[in-house]
Order: sequence, then C-alpha cells, then structure tokens
Amino acid sequence: MTGYYAPKGGLPPQSALMTQRAVFTEAYAFIPKGCFSDIVTSYLPGWDNTRLWMIARPMSGFSETFSQYVMEVGPGGGSDRPENDPEAQSVIFMTEGEVWLSIDGQEHDLGPGGYAYIPAGSDWMVRNAHSAPARFHWLRKIWEPAEGIDRPEAFVTSDQEIAPIAMPDTDGRWATTRFADPTDLRHDMHVNIVTFQPGGLIPFEETHVMEHGLYVLEGKAVYKLNQDWVEVEAGDFMWLRAYCPQACYAAGPGPFRYLLYKDVNRHARLRGPWSRSG
Repeated sequence: MTGYYAPKGGLPPQSALMTQRAVFTEAYAFIPKGCFSDIVTSYLPGWDNTRLWMIARPMSGFSETFSQYVMEVGPGGGSDRPENDPEAQSVIFMTEGEVWLSIDGQEHDLGPGGYAYIPAGSDWMVRNAHSAPARFHWLRKIWEPAEGIDRPEAFVTSDQEIAPIAMPDTDGRWATTRFADPTDLRHDMHVNIVTFQPGGLIPFEETHVMEHGLYVLEGKAVYKLNQDWVEVEAGDFMWLRAYCPQACYAAGPGPFRYLLYKDVNRHARLRGPWSRSG
C-alpha cells in the first residue's frame, strides 16, 4: 500500500482548460477528483474548524440508502455531538492525519487506514488534537431493525489489521478487506475495501440490488458503469444505484483499491411513495 488519496481543495487556475470527466446519469454518478474544489464544500452544525464534501445523499429515484462525506478537520477541530439523527449508524475511514475518537466512553486514536463502526444511538465524539488537518470518510445509514436481531456493537480496527480475502479462482488478483462479518445479520450495511492487483478484473457485469458508493483510494482502472467504460483513478468517486451493471479492469502499474459501500441483509421494502393500497 502506498497510501490513501485525500482531496486538498483549492481551485484550478483561470488559465486551465475545462477537461473534467464528471457524469450524472439515471443509473450512476461519477465525480472525478478535480470536482473536489473549495467552492463545493459544506459545513455542519456542531462541528468546529471542519469542512466537508458531500458526495452522496439519499435522492428519490436514484441511490436511496446512505450518505457519504469526505471530512477535513483542521487542528483543534471536530465535534462533541457529531450526529443529529439517533437512528443513523456510521462508519469512519481515515485517509490522512490522526483523530481522537470516543464511542460511549471508549477512547481510540485513529490514523491513516483506521476504521470505526459506530452503532445508531451511540454517544460519540471526534477531535483533531494535532497540528495538521485530518481527513476521513464518514458514511451514514439509518439502521433498519429486524425481528430478533440486536444492533451491532461498536468496533475499531484498521486496514492494516484485516487480511484481504481473495475472491475464488482469482489467484489473489481480486480481494476484499471485510471489516464486518458478512454473515452477521445485525449489519445492514458493509463498508469494505476492494483491491485489484495490476491486470485483475471483474470478468462479468455485476448486476444486483445493492447500491454502491466507490471511492478510489489508490491506483487506476477502467470501470464499466451501466453502458459506459470510464477511466478512474485515485480520488475519483462512483455512485451506483441498484441494478446498475458494473465491471472493472485494473489498468495501472500498481494496486487499484477502493472504499466500497453496499446495503445488505434486509428484506426489500414493499411500501413507499410508489406503492398503492386497496
């Protein structure tokens, strides 16, 4: 591993040509790293010296289950009450710098590669006590109760502590770092890291009910999104709605790695604004 890409903001010079690759379709969105500029940052109530890029949020008719923020917490910044929704569970994945994290009184120090699962209803805080900015991904989803199933417990680990599991018949060229046990039905979302070695590929068009957020941490690839082949690299983000076909070919000289969100382990919802009664 050579590190994790984290945006720094700024603006292109006025002399630059507009040659970006951003795409928004009915099936997917593609946000290249060049779109992470200062003019699209947001701020949150209850957070000090912190800005963020909101790269996914629930949208009717598109991806509907999660939000994803790229957080930048300056020295001394953070929050004593970061979450405003008691039903929201969270995952934090560190890409740069260090933070102090407290979950229900349990304290942790997270550096690059650090991973924390924070159950819905937790009392948690996060602070940057260092002189350099800290950058991390914050993914949020409403935890969906199920009969006989308790809420998951909080846990803190890191990319470095979890061994990737190779996909069958791939000779290790395609592997997944699974932070939560996929058979643990308490978890209704997974946030994993997928790694392809150079030349590794998804050799078929995955087409499934899970929606995805994919943030490229490292490397380069060509990614199939619906009907389009898109060149992607570290710092790019892909947002796929359910059933959007996808495939991948790792085309760079080094590993291609991305942070992957998906919703799992629950029944399909049969009632909503699209349903009729009677």
